[in-house]
Amino acid sequence: MIEAAMIWNEPNNKSHWDPELDPDWSRFASMAILAGDAIGLENPAITRILGGISPIDAGFMSLMKGFGVLDHVDAVGVHGFPLDWNLWQIHEWPQKLGEIAAVTDLPIWVSEAGVSSFGAEEVQLWGLRQTAELLRGNAPRVQWYSLYDLPHAWGATTRHREVEGSSYYRHFYMGLLREDGTPKPALEEFLLHTPEMGLVQWFHFEDHRLDDAVAWMKRLGVTNLRTGLSWADSFRPNALDWFDRQMEALAEFDVTVTFCFTPEHRGLQPHHTSPPQVPEEFAEFCASMIRRYAPAVHNAAMPARRVSAA
Repeated sequence: MIEAAMIWNEPNNKSHWDPELDPDWSRFASMAILAGDAIGLENPAITRILGGISPIDAGFMSLMKGFGVLDHVDAVGVHGFPLDWNLWQIHEWPQKLGEIAAVTDLPIWVSEAGVSSFGAEEVQLWGLRQTAELLRGNAPRVQWYSLYDLPHAWGATTRHREVEGSSYYRHFYMGLLREDGTPKPALEEFLLHTPEMGLVQWFHFEDHRLDDAVAWMKRLGVTNLRTGLSWADSFRPNALDWFDRQMEALAEFDVTVTFCFTPEHRGLQPHHTSPPQVPEEFAEFCASMIRRYAPAVHNAAMPARRVSAA
């Protein structure tokens, strides 16, 4: 069910990793190395990806290289949102990939690229078309964020919420489908770029949209999907029942699963962005999910799939 495992999400973004608790990212680096090794021991055919960085920062990638993290993964991820959150223009996509390529020879996955419809749905349509043209053939994976708008009642996973002004509210308009499930104009454009372009869709715990999402992705010709399994959610009652249901529903797709989010009671501070008290516990969570959903060939009827680095 899993072709690739991403170690954390946007580790250089304070919405996902607390730099006050780990100012030099040494704790993150140690945790990532442990997780990469644990995943590799469970199934060496799984592509291990350093969590997609946002912003795209060659300095941060150099830091990870210096800590030795890149020796324990098979690819690195980058996330770009030049029309919403980044301080660069959309036509600079090839340049941003080049900056990371200058630091590492590892394959560079564009594990999130997106444009919100916050200002106008026509902007998202134009941005999707431009993104596809600029990234086509330049990365082994390009995954669009996202299928659904974020429901307003849920709130975005970000540290500062409404004090971010319009930056916060853009989180709710990244989907090809509106919150009520109706298509935006960009959906028809996206259809022109599958299956080469994949999707990113995070599913909340017991997410009511799961079955509809699967139906939409099949209709759109999507073959690769990035989603997440939350370490924090693993402590909820019936967590494995939900994980099983989610992964079974997604079994027909090439899934990149992102392992992230610290349980409050296992962090240095009670927050999902906190470094864990015991980083080996995160590594064991990653290993346990690989054992459950992507066991090595000699333990499974179906072999795990791996994307070529080319």
